[in-house]
Amino acid sequence: MISILIADDHPIFRQGLALSLGEAEDFELYAEVGTAEEAYRSTVELKPDLLLLDLSMPGGGQSVIAQIVREAPDTHVVVLTASEDSVDLSDAIGAGASGYIVKGVGGRTLINILRDIRHGQHYITPSLASRVLGELAQGSATGEDKDPLARAQRQRLEALTPREREIMALVATGCSNRRIAEEVGIQEKTVKHHMTRILAKLKAANRTEAAMQFRDFEETAGEA
Repeated sequence: MISILIADDHPIFRQGLALSLGEAEDFELYAEVGTAEEAYRSTVELKPDLLLLDLSMPGGGQSVIAQIVREAPDTHVVVLTASEDSVDLSDAIGAGASGYIVKGVGGRTLINILRDIRHGQHYITPSLASRVLGELAQGSATGEDKDPLARAQRQRLEALTPREREIMALVATGCSNRRIAEEVGIQEKTVKHHMTRILAKLKAANRTEAAMQFRDFEETAGEA
């Protein structure tokens, strides 16, 4: 039997997925959870053969992949997500995920993919893998960044508004929200609102990670 744990914050999707997998006699559902923390705790405790992990869930599925791979090495982490972002793909595979599957795949196809992953194979949704390879080839031909992760990160930083860049410049120097509000001349709650948007744009887990990205970006731009 192939034991599975489903981690997704949408109950209806979890139920539908469980029903689809239930059609396979060699699959056994251990548990269903709805947050990244629950995914981590349940996987370490139950040690299923496969963890089907969504990225867009409370706590962020991406944040627990490396820890799960380290503490439950016999569990294959399979990202099952709606995200077709090459950065999300690179981060997940880099953290140790055995598969990256874009939602919308048919039930029978998914079952066959999961069987292959259980037996040691790796899998990335073909259309996404093809696009990433295309980006690599295009970057090589034009002399642009060959690393899709670096290119996507640069594009996100370039998408910041002038005000967001001004705030990030202060964050990078270690300023608190209150200090930033004083320097820029806006209310502290407005700074918090900007920071929420900045973290979402950069896909950063916290202000420290965002500051590191911004400093690297500014240094690269200065060298250019």
